[in-house]
Amino acid sequence: MAPMPMPAGQTTGAPAGVAAVLAVSAALGYLLAARRLRRRGDAWPRLRDASFTTGQACLVAVALAPLPGGEFTAHMLQHLVIGMAAPLLLVLSRPVTLVLRALPAGPARHGLRAVVRSRPVGRLVLPPVAAVLDVGGLWVLYRTRLFAHLHEQPWLHAAVCTHVLAAGLLFSFAVCQLDPVRHRSGLPLRAATLVAAATAHSVLAKSLYSASPPGTAFTSHDLARAAEAMYYGGDVVEIALAAVLARQWYTATGRRLSPVRHGLRAG
Repeated sequence: MAPMPMPAGQTTGAPAGVAAVLAVSAALGYLLAARRLRRRGDAWPRLRDASFTTGQACLVAVALAPLPGGEFTAHMLQHLVIGMAAPLLLVLSRPVTLVLRALPAGPARHGLRAVVRSRPVGRLVLPPVAAVLDVGGLWVLYRTRLFAHLHEQPWLHAAVCTHVLAAGLLFSFAVCQLDPVRHRSGLPLRAATLVAAATAHSVLAKSLYSASPPGTAFTSHDLARAAEAMYYGGDVVEIALAAVLARQWYTATGRRLSPVRHGLRAG
């Protein structure tokens, strides 16, 4: 039997330090870009500043601070922050829009706009593709022996955490689509993808009640608490994503109905 991975929230050393430095640097960069906009007279809601810095603070916390619970429970709490909560907070802050507005006119802004609207990026942010990369990666992590090797190879653990964060960002971006994209997917497709991904995530969480990831042997109590954290914590973030979609639907419907109301009044 392979050794059980170290609690992810208690990982130390170079990977955790690098992650913390990158998160702090990103937060400072965001705040400086927002300040640049405001100093030239452009509006940028401070709530977005708070959303981005909170997301980065969450990443720093799970990289450096011990997390409560048993080994697998601590890991699962980290998964929820890195793969779900922090990505949603970062996406809600519209970082791509901020950078495009803060950059001066020239090659840098033109290049970033070209990348954002490129065909490969457009395919990646298709909601079904993003969902497969996100939730499918979790099934590979927890239903193969990959998870059992994370303790033995710290940089593999860092690579997996990077994938979980990137996939979570991609999924939140694809569902919310607040920043510029090549082709904006319709609300029905995004809503259906969210429901399908949430179902797959819940099924995976329930499966962990009865069976540890291959090559590990967590206690039944630790396994149950981790599964509950994954199940209910995932629900919270998925409800928040649904709320974003509901607001977009309400706004879009209101805009479509507005001319009708004006026409009725005019009549």
